[in-house]
Amino acid sequence: MSYVKSAFKHPRLPVNDLGLTYRDYEGALSTLCAGCGHDALTSAIIQACHELSIEPHKVAKLSGIGCSSKAPNYFLNKAHGFNSVHGRMPSVATGANMANQDLLYLAMSGDGDSASIGFGQFAHVVRRQLNMVYMVANNGVYGLTKGQLAATADKGVKNKAGDLSLFTDIDLCVMALQLGASFVARSFSGDKKQLVPLIKAAMSHKGFAFIDIISPCVTFNNHNGSTRSYDYVHDHITTAAVTDFVPVKTEITSRSDSGESEDVCLHDGSIMRIQKLSENYDSSNASKAIIDIEQHKAKGEILTGLFYLEATASEFHEINNTCDTPLNKLDQDALCPGKRVLPGINKSFR
Repeated sequence: MSYVKSAFKHPRLPVNDLGLTYRDYEGALSTLCAGCGHDALTSAIIQACHELSIEPHKVAKLSGIGCSSKAPNYFLNKAHGFNSVHGRMPSVATGANMANQDLLYLAMSGDGDSASIGFGQFAHVVRRQLNMVYMVANNGVYGLTKGQLAATADKGVKNKAGDLSLFTDIDLCVMALQLGASFVARSFSGDKKQLVPLIKAAMSHKGFAFIDIISPCVTFNNHNGSTRSYDYVHDHITTAAVTDFVPVKTEITSRSDSGESEDVCLHDGSIMRIQKLSENYDSSNASKAIIDIEQHKAKGEILTGLFYLEATASEFHEINNTCDTPLNKLDQDALCPGKRVLPGINKSFR
């Protein structure tokens, strides 16, 4: 069966400063499970780009491997894009950024792609302050390989197969704060009121901007008491013969205001408790942000909002004093100056 998105556009769709509508920022038709939180995240990115009047051809979309890494195919169809090897997206992003720093780099990753096989790559792209927006769609499981527990899964929970998470979870926001990210936030895919402004702020930030986005998996994260998913087996599986059945679920949304907590009921009856930061929260203290995240986690709450912002942070090119002109715009003489500059280069290393 093939899926084709309609090319029809309503004649009265609102346009932005570029004369583009929301539809101009869409991508291919999503093949993710119906109700997947990643589709809500995709919608938020499209809305943010439209409202900021970003030119699609000046965006580079990058991803690794996983359900989340398929998502860039579903937004900004006219942008540049590269789907890399599992866990190696930060290296590709760094190379592309070195060649052309004039593009807006949007990276989509997942809990496995960043917190497991790509953990080392994640750590170094943060500490190097690459000028990019790095988003993790976090559902706590490996959806493409039948629901194994991810490194971000809460300690003590069980996966679909009944395996217990024995180890302390990796909190990527805490890691980003410790490694020197200049913009760190967390949100919930079903809360566009909070998520869209965070994405817009991250896109406007100079430096490394990180957003961890809790994104429920409709299929494989099925344990009671889950903090980020639905119960697949309990609701839909009665025999092993239908283990590949994908249930049709509706998107779960959140509408709490800043400073408030909300209990979001998932489709399996479990509760995800979200606590939003207040509007007067001090986002200039990274150490306090780490403490606040851990204190709410100890109470079974997921703290969301902008944790930290360093408005005057330096980014990779400033730190390394690189050429202001993108490498793809330099002529041959500038790239290969030859013997006239070689003695000076050699002398600088003596």
